[in-house]
Amino acid sequence: MRRIGVVTGSRADYGLLLPVLRAILEHPGMTLQLMVTGSHLERHLGHTLDAIHGDGLPVAAEIPLGLAADDALTVTRALARATDGIGRALAELGPDLLLILGDRYEILAAAQAALVARIPIA
Repeated sequence: MRRIGVVTGSRADYGLLLPVLRAILEHPGMTLQLMVTGSHLERHLGHTLDAIHGDGLPVAAEIPLGLAADDALTVTRALARATDGIGRALAELGPDLLLILGDRYEILAAAQAALVARIPIA
């Protein structure tokens, strides 16, 4: 059984990933390890974690970033929290592969954490 870690940080990447997430769930040789971060966890940004639960997807880890604003310093600090939180989730979950999609800082954090943990990225 291969453990497939997937990081989602916003509605934009989640919508594109949804068919792949469902395919991983249905595949008999794969286990989905969904890690949710970024705007999904922020009430003032829509708390789209509710939609993920509504889609029936299991969430393996929630990585809050405390996004109070979008200025450079706030985002830089959120990037550091994301790298730390995703790194901890990767250590705990031990995925065989990390699937990421996007160009936002949450995804950069996931790539950094996977690189250091020597987890292949798709």
